[in-house]
Amino acid sequence: MAANFINMIDVSEARSLIKQHITTLSPVKLPIQKAQHHTLAEDVYASYDIPAFRQSSMDGYAFRFEDRNHPLLIRCEMAAGTSQLLTITSGETARIFTGGPLPEGADTVVMQEKTILHNENIIIQDERLQMGANVRNIGSEIQKQALAMQKANPLTPPAIGFLAGIGITELMVYPMPKIALIVTGKELCAPGQPLKFGQVYESNSFAIKAALSQFSISDLEIIQADDDLQVLTALLKEALIHNDMVLLTGGVSVGDYDFVIEATRQCKVEQVFHKVKQKPGKPLYFGMFDQKPVFGLPGNPSSVLSCFYNYVLPAICQMAQKINPVKQITAKLSHAYQKPAGLTHFLKGTYQDGFASPLNAQESYRLSSFAHANCLICLEEEQQDFKQNENINIFLLPE
Repeated sequence: MAANFINMIDVSEARSLIKQHITTLSPVKLPIQKAQHHTLAEDVYASYDIPAFRQSSMDGYAFRFEDRNHPLLIRCEMAAGTSQLLTITSGETARIFTGGPLPEGADTVVMQEKTILHNENIIIQDERLQMGANVRNIGSEIQKQALAMQKANPLTPPAIGFLAGIGITELMVYPMPKIALIVTGKELCAPGQPLKFGQVYESNSFAIKAALSQFSISDLEIIQADDDLQVLTALLKEALIHNDMVLLTGGVSVGDYDFVIEATRQCKVEQVFHKVKQKPGKPLYFGMFDQKPVFGLPGNPSSVLSCFYNYVLPAICQMAQKINPVKQITAKLSHAYQKPAGLTHFLKGTYQDGFASPLNAQESYRLSSFAHANCLICLEEEQQDFKQNENINIFLLPE
């Protein structure tokens, strides 16, 4: 049986080779409105003190702390957006609102609920009030020329909001790769069309597009290709010109109508490996064309997604300097399981409360189990017998 695995590489070697060959895409400048989900490609520094003036953090009254035990005359009003700096003196206070600038001479704000209004005066009733309370000082968010955010920081919604709040309008980021997906197979039929004898509905492009959209990758070109070497070669050549990564589904085995490998040769793609000791997805192909990765994925739907999460997604994350959302953790196997030696098995499973349970319908052509899975259970290559409650590695799938 071992002879069947000659010239195949194991899973860890496949991952290592992909990592060695992938290069990060060159940074681009984007308006901050379009930078979400990217990764910052350079340090960002503040151009201003934020806030640029002393600011009230609540609705209340601004005054001199030393006057807290005396009635205070309401001298003026300071609302958010007030552009005129007013001054109060001893014995005076200013009605102030959240975000409003403190008047000159004030050092503390008392919340309005802690005061009694009498004619045009207030009396403060807050024994716990301290000097400087409820005041946002100049530069308390960030000081001018201070480091606001480091390179490699993910641009999450709060990060975008923070950078916009300090006046940033453009950011240098690592771009998402432009990806072409070439779907091969003359047996494929578009959903919604009546099936003819010998046809199956094409689902791989839908699954991959949905998976990519989870990671905010929308620049996907989907190309349908007949099982014709000349046609496939021309489509692959064109896709390599206009994209950062090319994926092909189907046609990577050794059948009479499997033309992907020969097409990559004719397009001068440098093969890194072909065939991995794994199930599903054994015929997986990986090559490089001028720093552009090319993945040949098996055509069976379960194989496509297993290979996508195990190999394609990590490559995309490396290109865009993003954190891989697929997390590897240790779990206990819910029940005993047996498999042959020689191949790493990736089982569709469910993970809950520390236990991973393999689902039924593990065949590579069946996607029903994947539709209910929240993890891939990794059963190591040479081990055959797995006991109940044995610790195994699993990969948590993004929701």
